[in-house]
Amino acid sequence: MGNTTSRREILRRTGALTTAGAVGIAGCLDEQADGNGDDQLRIGAIQPVSGELEYYGQISLMGFYSGLAYKYDLDPIEEMTTGTYELEPDDGPSIEIIVQDTAFDPSTAQRVAEDLVVDEDVDLLFGGSSSDGVRNIIPNVVDEADVPFIIGPAADGDITVSGDHCHELAFRASEHTAMDARAGGRYVAEQGDVSTVAIFAAEGAFGQGVANNYQEVLEAEGIEVLEPRFVEQGYSEFEGMFEEAIDQGADGVVGGFTFITLPEFLPAAMAYDEVQAFGGFAELVTTQITGQTVEATLGEDFTEEDIQEAGLGPFTTRYHWNQYDNEINDAFIDMHTDAYGQVPDLFSAGTFVGASALAQAVEEADSTDGQDIAEAMRGMTVEATPKGENAYTFQEHNNQAASEMTVAWPVPTESEYEDTWDASVMPGEPIETYSAADVMVPADESTCDLS
Repeated sequence: MGNTTSRREILRRTGALTTAGAVGIAGCLDEQADGNGDDQLRIGAIQPVSGELEYYGQISLMGFYSGLAYKYDLDPIEEMTTGTYELEPDDGPSIEIIVQDTAFDPSTAQRVAEDLVVDEDVDLLFGGSSSDGVRNIIPNVVDEADVPFIIGPAADGDITVSGDHCHELAFRASEHTAMDARAGGRYVAEQGDVSTVAIFAAEGAFGQGVANNYQEVLEAEGIEVLEPRFVEQGYSEFEGMFEEAIDQGADGVVGGFTFITLPEFLPAAMAYDEVQAFGGFAELVTTQITGQTVEATLGEDFTEEDIQEAGLGPFTTRYHWNQYDNEINDAFIDMHTDAYGQVPDLFSAGTFVGASALAQAVEEADSTDGQDIAEAMRGMTVEATPKGENAYTFQEHNNQAASEMTVAWPVPTESEYEDTWDASVMPGEPIETYSAADVMVPADESTCDLS
């Protein structure tokens, strides 16, 4: 690890970096050189690897490990548990990745981030599946300890769009809810037959982001949007909400939920022929539930046409393995399938690109110092990405990577993927591709300005 201002050493001695709501420590920090060498990169990875949402952390780690493996011509780390993992590239620094479990709890996410910075002396942080957790970490750890943070897959758009949350040391390659809305919402408004939309979403930063972004995009396209409704995780009384929305004229609905609530939302959505359900295509675990709902509603021999007639979709996809045809994506699919037994998923490209950008920054800066890495990542066009060469560029005003998005209908899972995509539905071929310029929040509409 290179020379840095050792804010974490001061924190360790004073115990000043503590839980959320504690007194800030900026006033007690000074300049102090770190004594470690320049030939090692220490990464603190914070992901849920236990609990109901452990898959979010696991698939995100798979993408990150695959990105490092691709860049350094290695086999990806296969373990999906907490612990310390080492990589020894022939052409790059020794890499140590220390994985801590957040259990998808915002307070736990902040605590383990603090532990990694103070006790493990990491050069940078990677991860964050909970948007609320990321919102805690940026002011309380990243800002206080001056440590870079590669965020992913937390999807609340405001993390990088809002001046209340963005930070010069916080970078995100992973796509977010505003990009979902600017692709999927625009497609439905321009090419669908929807005039009034109801938005149902989970309480918290993610659900709020889904609602805000879809409402903004749809209203800009001339679609009437009813007052968004927010419910707690696991809510099950959707029938009344749908009936009320239909009474108010809704012929479309957006759902902003994880798989904890989706099993209750989807059957209700498909039970009402009057509304078309659209939004973002989900990861595998949630798509399994979608497939089960489709089979229960339409029968096991359902077709693509059956799904469309039932009003389920189309959905925008941040990334799925079959949306992009290029050599890097082909290599990623092969590597991921060999190591993990499944094709890359929704979060995979974003965390792959986070790792790819990190390796590129280390090479360009010729340093493993966190500040040098951050400087190299600002405005970077990432060379190796699953969407193709040079397909992600970190915007200078907010450190969010811009990339294109696709829209696709759900289709029955094709036989060639039955062993590597364990769900009865999958994304179909793209029916529309929106450029990065189309899906990114314009700088003049963002309150984050780091340039």
